[in-house]
Amino acid sequence: MQKKTLLDGQKIQITIKRLCHQLIENHDDFANTVLIGVQPRGIFLADRIHQELGTILNTKQILKGNLDITFYRDDFRRKESPLTASSNSIDFIIEGKKVVLIDDVLWTGRTIRAALDALLAYGRPEKVELLVLIDRRYSRHLPIEPDYIGQHVDSLNSQQVKVTWASEGDEDKVILLSENNK
Repeated sequence: MQKKTLLDGQKIQITIKRLCHQLIENHDDFANTVLIGVQPRGIFLADRIHQELGTILNTKQILKGNLDITFYRDDFRRKESPLTASSNSIDFIIEGKKVVLIDDVLWTGRTIRAALDALLAYGRPEKVELLVLIDRRYSRHLPIEPDYIGQHVDSLNSQQVKVTWASEGDEDKVILLSENNK
């Protein structure tokens, strides 16, 4: 297995700061905007974005939640073992609000489609935007494009993008994994 580091440490922090400043340009003080991390992997990026926005804007008033999409996925019945859902932690209504969905990697778009379906249980938002750390272009199954992108990655379907976080006991890093061709 070949590994190529795409982002790590300081580069991830700079990317997160840039994404936050882009959000601030479009959402000002976040009075009518909420952040939603898509479980399982998007919640780590959502936490970092939320923390950084709080620091930049000097506020703790930005609403953030985590959304489980397990049973909204179109492939959840194809697993061999029963799935275990994570708990949602959205203690606010999104009716009429601007929602920023946050996930670590956008590939086929199927996870985001499931998140859009799951989101409707909390109200009908005014607008939904998508923020991703990594956009794997050219592999979409659905016509979904992010509004905020940390980095574009052109990759093969056989390759894998893995994001690890310091908050999980690892290090902040994005790597591209490729099978060795012999």
